[in-house]
Amino acid sequence: MISCPLILSLFALSVEQDYRWVDAHELIVEGQGWENLESPFDRLPSKSKGVVRDPVWRLSRDSSGIAVRFSTDSSSIGCRWALIDSSLALPHMPATGVSGVDLYVRDDEGEWRWLACPRPNNQNMTATLISGLPVGSREFMLYLPLYNGVSSLEIGVEKDATLRPGSERPKGKTRPLVFYGTSITQGGCASRPGMTHVALLGRKMDIPVINLGFSGNGTMDISMADLLVEIDAEIYIIDCLPNMNGNEVRDRVVPFVERIREKRPRVPILLVEDRTFSNSFLRPKSQNRHKSSRAALREGFSKLSRDGVENLYYLEGKELLLNEDTVDGSHPTDLGFVRQASVMRKILKKILVSK
Repeated sequence: MISCPLILSLFALSVEQDYRWVDAHELIVEGQGWENLESPFDRLPSKSKGVVRDPVWRLSRDSSGIAVRFSTDSSSIGCRWALIDSSLALPHMPATGVSGVDLYVRDDEGEWRWLACPRPNNQNMTATLISGLPVGSREFMLYLPLYNGVSSLEIGVEKDATLRPGSERPKGKTRPLVFYGTSITQGGCASRPGMTHVALLGRKMDIPVINLGFSGNGTMDISMADLLVEIDAEIYIIDCLPNMNGNEVRDRVVPFVERIREKRPRVPILLVEDRTFSNSFLRPKSQNRHKSSRAALREGFSKLSRDGVENLYYLEGKELLLNEDTVDGSHPTDLGFVRQASVMRKILKKILVSK
């Protein structure tokens, strides 16, 4: 009897031989704010190791929000990616979201449409993403894993097909939306990488995004403010309350925003309240936490506004997630991410139009 691992190895070898493989960095890689990295798909620069807290550094190795854009006329597209962590899934989040890649294509109307998401079953993955595509060249975008890191990634196309970088962003659409936050920002618990609110907003607004969500560690650290200002952002979205209590918010929000304003005096900043725990209607402790942290954020916003900080905006959290939108009362399902993106898109469009 042939063993399952041998069958998988033979299948991977067959897939590999079908394609011409190209390193992702020969195409367009978006979602990173720095070039000097310890590993090619890290989210923070190597210089931040030992400066940010250790958990933040470890989580920055996860590739959430990073995407590869390319154009090809190949009727079949493959992907080879090597994962840093052998743990492929979480108890409340599937391997497709934690460790998978997620392929989109731009249609004839210019909209991004979902195409494929293979199921990761190995730390070193080789997969055909899609086959049987009609004749013609198209632009694709491939999202990388949300809760695992990637040490290498290659795109595979048929050996006689063309493969080139995706189209340049048009003028006025080059600076990214920069999100700094918690596990929700990082993408817990989306079913696949393209379903986070960060990715959804990037597609709907057709603008690059940078995801600096750190599970359990989005706490308005000054070291992160110092890093954020190194990115030439369209706007900074600060969404940290799920990881902070009222006292922490009261102590940190003003100096955090002030530090950003020192280096980026005109870039808009959006402060976001925490989502409402979906079972908090029967949990007074959760209700009190929401009231405390939101009041502290509002106080900080008011003080900063009185002190003359301009281009500062505020988003209430009561509509971000509703009754059926979470896995565990806190982390969104795909439905929750779609709702959150819809709420955020409304205020982001108003802010960016007024710039």
